[in-house]
Amino acid sequence: MSAAAKPRSLTLRILRSAPGEAPRWQDFSIEEGEGMTLFIALNEVRQNLDPSLQFDFVCRAGICGSCGMLIDGRPGLACRTLTKDLGATITLAPLPVFELIGDLSVNTGKWMRGTAERLETWIHSQQEPDLTAVEAPMEPVLAEAIYELDRCIECGCCVAGCGTLRMREDFVGAIGLNKIARFRLDPRDARSDEDFYELIGDDTGVFGCMSLLGCHDVCPKGLPLQTQIAFLRRKMAVVGLK
Repeated sequence: MSAAAKPRSLTLRILRSAPGEAPRWQDFSIEEGEGMTLFIALNEVRQNLDPSLQFDFVCRAGICGSCGMLIDGRPGLACRTLTKDLGATITLAPLPVFELIGDLSVNTGKWMRGTAERLETWIHSQQEPDLTAVEAPMEPVLAEAIYELDRCIECGCCVAGCGTLRMREDFVGAIGLNKIARFRLDPRDARSDEDFYELIGDDTGVFGCMSLLGCHDVCPKGLPLQTQIAFLRRKMAVVGLK
């Protein structure tokens, strides 16, 4: 935006809601600033127009995943979305699937913890942990592959963009399958493909995915979800046919 250009007037059309209350749309008008993100715009609304507006944030840098919401109907992060890339009227709503806290705030943590416990997303080892032991070396290529899948910030965008989850609440979603793919790669995890099959080898897991790949399209970190889901499906199919 040049110094001579007149700043745009933006309208944030926000779905206001709370548990037990009927949702309603409310419009807020603000002036667009240079380099403004939706996070900045929402903070301006809360500071200057309506302090009761609920939305979540922590890092403001696309790392914590707290500010996920529907932006013009598409899941995204408010802190990574520039208002200049959107129209003059911006529609904001909470992510679906998750438990609503209020307005744009949802309880992603409850869903993520339930998925982690259900899929046992931690290292399974047959050895007693030795906190004094030197960490075992790992091939750089393998370490990089594990790190690539570990970049998930649990923002919930893939969950909100999943068509299967709209139809069956027990589906583990792309984030659950991504975590299984991550621990399957880890040489410190003693589980076999048969063990992983017990966790995701049915319609609530990898075989329930309809391959619409909304998860892949909306992931703000660009994780290879499409590749991982297809890879897991092939591996679990082999186990199922034994």
